[in-house]
Amino acid sequence: MREAGVAEGARFGGAGADPFADREWSLAELAAAYAYPEPVPGRSRPWLRANMVSTLDGAAQHDGRSQPISCAADMRIFGTLRALADVVVVGAETVRQEGYRPARARAEFADARKAAGQGPAPAIAVVTASLDLDFSLPLFTSPLVPTLILTGATAAPDRVAAAERAGARVIVAGDGSGIDPARAVRALAALGHTRLLTEGGPRLLGQFIAADVLDEMCLTLSPMLTAGDAQRIAGGPSVAVPHRFALVSLLEEAGFLFGRYRRS
Repeated sequence: MREAGVAEGARFGGAGADPFADREWSLAELAAAYAYPEPVPGRSRPWLRANMVSTLDGAAQHDGRSQPISCAADMRIFGTLRALADVVVVGAETVRQEGYRPARARAEFADARKAAGQGPAPAIAVVTASLDLDFSLPLFTSPLVPTLILTGATAAPDRVAAAERAGARVIVAGDGSGIDPARAVRALAALGHTRLLTEGGPRLLGQFIAADVLDEMCLTLSPMLTAGDAQRIAGGPSVAVPHRFALVSLLEEAGFLFGRYRRS
């Protein structure tokens, strides 16, 4: 992995080392490259970042899953971003399609998470209006920290009860059946989750973009072409004026580009 060009960010390596050397970066280096902004004293503003992968022709999936367009380096960054987060926010359809499991504790990040006041692993927060989920899955039966459900006030009481019986914590973040994205972010921050990560899917990411609550986009550009009618990384209604983000860093490995962008 090497830096393909950086707007701002750290160079790595010892004295005299070539910062552009093509080598595998350590997890500590990746964690430093993707660190959340330092909080302002006396303020606990949440920071929401997204992590998505796209092919050259804009497909976010192949055969309904993101794994076929990913790579080993992408998965290392995926794991690092999870290890830095307080909570991973994901849509119910992505949970079903990708076979989501609880986030696991990783020994390599244990000391850093403890120093940051974090638990052993991030919580998973599932966004769902219907609560049409299989509560017998490990995501609900054996997480290190209880799984969260973000839903609306009119969610079916029997499904809410089923989720709570399974050990999930249900959080109402909308007045109707669905969530209000800004309210969901505030609700998670109220629980102490200020380092937020969303892994989609496209409809959920589109909601966050439309509500203008996304602070950062981590995008893997896969050197693949798929054609077909696969979804883009974000869906739903378009915004009135495109939101401008600034490039923070750009890494490359085996033709995959790993970009990090923040709101301008």
